[in-house]
Amino acid sequence: MSETTITQPKSMKTDAFEAPDFYHIDDLLTEEHKLIRSSVRDFVKKEISPYIEDWCQRAYFPEHMVKKFGEMGAFGPFVPEQYGGGGMDYISYGLIMQEIERGDSGMRSTASVQGSLVMYPIYKFGSEKQKQKYLPKLASGEMLGCFGLTEPDYGSNPGGMVTNFKDMGDHYLLNGAKMWISNAPKADIAVVWAKSEEGRIHGLIVERGMEGFSTPETHNKWSLRASTTGELVFDNVKVPKENLLPNKSGLGAPLMCLDSARFGIAWGATGAAMDCYDAARRYSLERIQFDKPIGSFQLIQKKLAEMLTEITKAQLLNWKLGKMMDEGKATSAQISMAKRNSVTMALDIAREARQIHGGMGITGEYPMMRHMTNLESVVTYEGTHDIHLLILGHEITGIPAFK
Repeated sequence: MSETTITQPKSMKTDAFEAPDFYHIDDLLTEEHKLIRSSVRDFVKKEISPYIEDWCQRAYFPEHMVKKFGEMGAFGPFVPEQYGGGGMDYISYGLIMQEIERGDSGMRSTASVQGSLVMYPIYKFGSEKQKQKYLPKLASGEMLGCFGLTEPDYGSNPGGMVTNFKDMGDHYLLNGAKMWISNAPKADIAVVWAKSEEGRIHGLIVERGMEGFSTPETHNKWSLRASTTGELVFDNVKVPKENLLPNKSGLGAPLMCLDSARFGIAWGATGAAMDCYDAARRYSLERIQFDKPIGSFQLIQKKLAEMLTEITKAQLLNWKLGKMMDEGKATSAQISMAKRNSVTMALDIAREARQIHGGMGITGEYPMMRHMTNLESVVTYEGTHDIHLLILGHEITGIPAFK
């Protein structure tokens, strides 16, 4: 069976999305920002929107999109051009994630894991040899990567990890397991966080094909169905010493990666909310009940007004955070606020938009249920809703509630 046969849906749908910009936030963007956003929006309308419902219904991961994302510049856009990246600022990165997640959270997960959780640590903590070896191939989509931090027994408390490596003289011996890993079943490399014999956390680059390394796939997901998820299992894996990331150790290293990824999620979830709002707005003008469009009823107008208000607040928060990221001033707590706010807001809007669509809202004819189930993963991964609240609580009071 050809690739075309596998990925073509039964019917092509037109993507009529129009982005809300009630506070003229476009005035805060450069012409380059708007050009980048426009090109990614067109890409999503052509390459993702016509197919995504079919992919999700069949829990199909479109591997061909990895190369297309690379060609479009979605992987590590903030990585310097000398390593294959786009050399862009963080607002550009945010806009790219916003547009991709407007198409689908699973597709954004594929892109943001590659950029923020694989390319970022290699660029920030890797040797020059590691950068030259991996970054250009990751940027182009020739290679796919994943990030191994979460374990079966350690999610919100990653410092408790049991995955470990021992110095065997001419190599390291890695043992343990990671769980809920986006991209894992198809990844060529994994950036894995493990404890040394001294108990210090380090990052290692593990390559597919290393003996004892396997990536079993996670099946029967109700969420992120167009994304591939799995485990990383290490059974006496011999890792060359040159694969250790040399320039940072400790739990702060993977948490820096997560800050970059959470920034992308803040923008991405806002994109999903924008898609749900736009679909609900258009449907409210088309659906006739009691001899007039349902958009003429007060309760529908209330829902739409509240959606637009919350999206506008998130857009402004994301833009300001992007400016602080570009200036190197953004704190982890500020990123936590934006991630939690955007995802919670998007979930609420997806649910309200589903109600506006009535029974039609539960079908694949409209995007809300897909966004809703996807966002149930996004609200949990890379810091749960409650953990981000506690990060902010720690910042406010100076007292860590989770230790």
